[in-house]
Amino acid sequence: MTTTTLPLPATHTRRTGFREALAHEWIKFRSVRSTVWTTVATAVLPVVGAVFIAASGSLQPDDTVLGGSLTLTVVAQMLAAVVGALVASGEYSSGTIRTTFAAVPRRGTVLAAKATLVAGVMYILALAFCTAAYLVGDAMLPEGRYAQGEPLPALFGIAASFAVASVLGLAVGFLVRHSAGAVTTVIGLLLLPSLFGPLFGDAERWVAGLSPTAALEKLTQTSDAAAEAVGSLGPWPSLLLVAACTTALTLAALVLLRRRDA
Repeated sequence: MTTTTLPLPATHTRRTGFREALAHEWIKFRSVRSTVWTTVATAVLPVVGAVFIAASGSLQPDDTVLGGSLTLTVVAQMLAAVVGALVASGEYSSGTIRTTFAAVPRRGTVLAAKATLVAGVMYILALAFCTAAYLVGDAMLPEGRYAQGEPLPALFGIAASFAVASVLGLAVGFLVRHSAGAVTTVIGLLLLPSLFGPLFGDAERWVAGLSPTAALEKLTQTSDAAAEAVGSLGPWPSLLLVAACTTALTLAALVLLRRRDA
């Protein structure tokens, strides 16, 4: 008597997609204390700065309510970039990057999920808390003493600059793969173009405009002087230039991410 062996049903391994990767990244983002506290500081700092500036009465007559209220947004933007750097480099420091790539083999999906997460979180927080900082400053400063500035659409551009800075930090984190080195590098990228721009003569406006801080400073427009008097590119061209450079750096990070071992 012979027995017939039935073929085993084929098992299909479900590939982890972008949505699952994004959900995993959100869980990791909330579970790392350094990332959480740096994010909290990024959100709170603009409001704290608005209260301090309004209470100290340190604004000059030609300052604007918008610019004065958002004085500390430059520091907050640096923290947003640090968050992006930590999201990438922190996994290399802890060794969890191997687990991440085992769960999501497509490294481009991992990078896209991380970039979407940090950009989305920073955009929402920056829009909410920078708006709150402006409203607090407007309420605390003497009515009619200072020009308002142009809060709309500037606040949306400011939030976008935070998102771009965070993705810039993420790209640097993947390139450097070391937390301290990534943080130092990204802060240098934020500060050095503005510091060394004057050395490039006629190209100063393009060199200085490479930094997200340049776009942020033009968007806040601290002084009520004409925009051309502040220097560098205009706020929106500067923001587009920074976004383009950040995209290029992110693509470079993707290429190296696919070639390097975890």
